[in-house]
Amino acid sequence: MRLLTSPLRRIMLGLQNLYEGEGGSPPKCCVLNPHRLLRRQNFSAKVTATELVSYWRGVFEANGIPEAQESSEYIVSYILGAKTFHSLGAGSLSTPLTLVQREQIQQLGMKRLQRMPVQYVLGEWDFRELTLKMRPPVFIPRPETEDLVSLVLEEELQRSGSPAVIAGHQCPTVVPHPVILEIGCGSGAIALSLLSKLPKSGVIAVDKEEAAVNLTRENAQRLQLQDRIRILHYNVFSGSWEQLLPWGPVDTIVSNPPYVFHGDMSHLAEEILSYEDLGALDGGNDGMRVIKKILALAPCILKDHGPRFLHIQKHKAGDWINKNSFACPSVHLPGVSC
Repeated sequence: MRLLTSPLRRIMLGLQNLYEGEGGSPPKCCVLNPHRLLRRQNFSAKVTATELVSYWRGVFEANGIPEAQESSEYIVSYILGAKTFHSLGAGSLSTPLTLVQREQIQQLGMKRLQRMPVQYVLGEWDFRELTLKMRPPVFIPRPETEDLVSLVLEEELQRSGSPAVIAGHQCPTVVPHPVILEIGCGSGAIALSLLSKLPKSGVIAVDKEEAAVNLTRENAQRLQLQDRIRILHYNVFSGSWEQLLPWGPVDTIVSNPPYVFHGDMSHLAEEILSYEDLGALDGGNDGMRVIKKILALAPCILKDHGPRFLHIQKHKAGDWINKNSFACPSVHLPGVSC
């Protein structure tokens, strides 16, 4: 079995305050007044992208904002229509920004000063080859989740399927292949990435939060993938499993479920605690509350003991799954050979 793990330290960001202002040591609260900040920035001057990145990096550092350099680069690049600061050409870097552009950067910078994650500040983010809309409180996909998608794609490209019936359920006449169920779709990052790479596939994407369902639907429509996805408002603790079978039994289950121990939640970064859906992270007292439910649900809806891909913490939830592998023989635990 293989286990895909996500080091908790990647989301439990260290909140070290950096300060470069006058006087040396930062005060306990050094967030700049927005109006004062506006006066300090000379909008009449000719300012280049490089100078604005440096300016905002200093502002962010003085206010203890994590990843100050990256945040300033993303904001300036976004307003200039580029994905990254390094992709800007020499001409863009040396050309003074317009007043409108500087004001737009100012508005986004003020949001970041409120500890809003840069993905929400920009309102969009890249996941693999897709650009997805983002807005709070829908969970922001992490870079390591791309590894989960790669593992599912690797498996599906190697498999060949056949029609099946479970529990007397009759399959529809036209069934996509493979049929993949994602539990906890969030922004739709996993589901839509799989659809974009598996042209004959169909995905059932479910989430207990209406905001996530709506955002996944919006992203599917923007990417013109809405015809091969069924997006449902569904809670694994109260919903009927028959709701998950619009195309009959599913070939694969994939999920990036909540796995943070409840007792660890208070240690998460301020960006997470203030803006993201904490229900997408809180895995209960043992980190296994949702994971156990997914594994219990799987035999009811999976065809031919199909694989289950779960993104978990190896040293916590992974131990339980390894000890109970007899109960879930087809769980794919990416990362560790057993």
